[in-house]
Amino acid sequence: MFRRRFWVSLALSVPVIFFSEFIQDVFGYTAPSFPGSVWITPVLSVVIFAYGGVPFLSMARTELENREPGMMMLISLAITVAFVYSIASLFLPGTTPFFWELVTLIDIMLLGHWVEMRSVRQASGALDELAKLMPDTAERLTESGDTEEVPVSELLEGDVVLVRPGASVPADGEVVEGESSVDESMITGESRPVGKEPGSEVVAGTVNQDGSLRIKITKTGEKTTLAGIMRLVDEAQKSKSRTQLLADKAAGWLFYVALGVAAITAVAWIVATGYNITVLERVVTVLVIACPHALGLAVPLVVAINTSTAAQNGMLIRDRIAMEESRNLDTVMFDKTGTLTKGEQGVVGVETVGDWSEERAFEVAAGVEGDSEHMIARAIRDAAEERDVQRSSVSNFENFRGLGVRATVDGETVHIGGPNLIEKLGIERSDGIAAFAEEAGSNAETVIYLVHDESEVVAAFALADVIREESRQAIEALHAMDIEVAMLTGDSEDVARAVSEELGIDQYFAEVLPEEKDTKVEQLQSEGKLVAMVGDGVNDAPALTRADVGIAIGSGTDVAIESGDIILVDNNPVDVVRLIKLSKASYRKMQENLVWATGYNVFALPLAAGILAPIGILLSPAIGAVFMSLSTIIVAINARRLGNVDLSLTA
Repeated sequence: MFRRRFWVSLALSVPVIFFSEFIQDVFGYTAPSFPGSVWITPVLSVVIFAYGGVPFLSMARTELENREPGMMMLISLAITVAFVYSIASLFLPGTTPFFWELVTLIDIMLLGHWVEMRSVRQASGALDELAKLMPDTAERLTESGDTEEVPVSELLEGDVVLVRPGASVPADGEVVEGESSVDESMITGESRPVGKEPGSEVVAGTVNQDGSLRIKITKTGEKTTLAGIMRLVDEAQKSKSRTQLLADKAAGWLFYVALGVAAITAVAWIVATGYNITVLERVVTVLVIACPHALGLAVPLVVAINTSTAAQNGMLIRDRIAMEESRNLDTVMFDKTGTLTKGEQGVVGVETVGDWSEERAFEVAAGVEGDSEHMIARAIRDAAEERDVQRSSVSNFENFRGLGVRATVDGETVHIGGPNLIEKLGIERSDGIAAFAEEAGSNAETVIYLVHDESEVVAAFALADVIREESRQAIEALHAMDIEVAMLTGDSEDVARAVSEELGIDQYFAEVLPEEKDTKVEQLQSEGKLVAMVGDGVNDAPALTRADVGIAIGSGTDVAIESGDIILVDNNPVDVVRLIKLSKASYRKMQENLVWATGYNVFALPLAAGILAPIGILLSPAIGAVFMSLSTIIVAINARRLGNVDLSLTA
């Protein structure tokens, strides 16, 4: 709306300004005269006022009803007074209309609000994104044992459904037949797929992986875990408090100041000269000058440049208020999986025995795991590639469910698997391997063994969710800014403690369910802390929305992105530090611009009122408009300097 009205009003303003007597005098030209040309300026000004000024009058009514005068009332006051006076001046001798000032004031205010609204977050689509996680249909088992496809909405408690590999679970339930692993990271935050067998519980929206499951439905509709998360997101969104912008506060004060100065001006001039047209001109000048163009652009210009600068540095701003609040953060809470860590298994340690070197162990292990899509196999292959190790050629590959794999390498049999494999083969580990496995276990790392000839454990690999190197840099930088760092995770206490100690995190919360993540944020807020939440999963959505500043990882789920106030495109925790630096720099620019904008009034209002009239200095409406334009130019130049701010960690 603001964009359309701005362009239309601007086009109509060109002839108004061109035919303005003041502009002609300033630039030394004479506009062509033809029948009706004298009416071009007033007629088009009326159209611009009716079309471009009405939105401000409408919004001013809301401020008036709430008894909270702000920018809208100040703008409406200025354009209404300018409009009425200019129309009246057509019929009052000795007066000078300033239609050109009226239309440029409307144009610039429309521009300011167009720029401002572009940076305002639209209605959040978080709930829609959550709903997309639910499948539309389910395969329900009939009494004959066959399956029928039915809408998920028709499922009842007690129904049994078939969930094939790769399909989403349609409702909360209990496994009655089948074994598989289920990816629950979107709901629970657990970084590893969770094994399921008869008696195990499953949650709606999670994804089945490598086996078929028959599930008895225990919860449907509004009772499911996912529906509960949706309610939390909705409640958290509604609990957001309204923050009044700096410019509105300044405009509110200026509104009262303008009325006060106008009243004093009227009384003083009536006492000094009696009631005449000069008194009216002084009062009108005060009220029009009270609304500088610069104040209308002071914050929107900074917001626009802030948004552009943030995008160039990998940050997308969806909520300007959250961006402003970021400068005051004293606690940043990170989700672990996929945020501080890569959310995937990686080899973090290797132990070998005898004449087996690490290189040989990786050659054999990567060869045996060459064709497997299991996450552990991928981790071993990736580690081998990082070390430039070539895979061995293998044959006779076999997979033993729940135990591991077996293959032949150079005519010899090798096995790869976990503790169950060692127990099945009845092999004793060497002291070095056993000590390595014990230490890895204390750090909640998964240990995989390489067995040679079914008789000797020759190597052990420790795997864990790999910590991002950027996480260390980010936490160190946040500590340097006196900001406390917390961590939330659905993983076990051991995993959380190990990651927390390695990164120097101030406090952590382990084995946290979605609703608990939301309450952990509230807990910190109840202690008087301003909290930012950084996450990437569905389970983070309620906490992202509840936090004072929700920061979503751009490579995460759509629902996390829709719930966040700010999106980090590059999945880099260091961008949280850059965000805070940019927020502080932007706030400084806003303050500086407001000083320039209101400083103009401090100087111009007394002159407009005629305080220096006794010595022959009197500010006319036209000269006041020139000062107003200079103020606007200064504000614009100052705002542009924000684009050069240094956001490096050393800045």
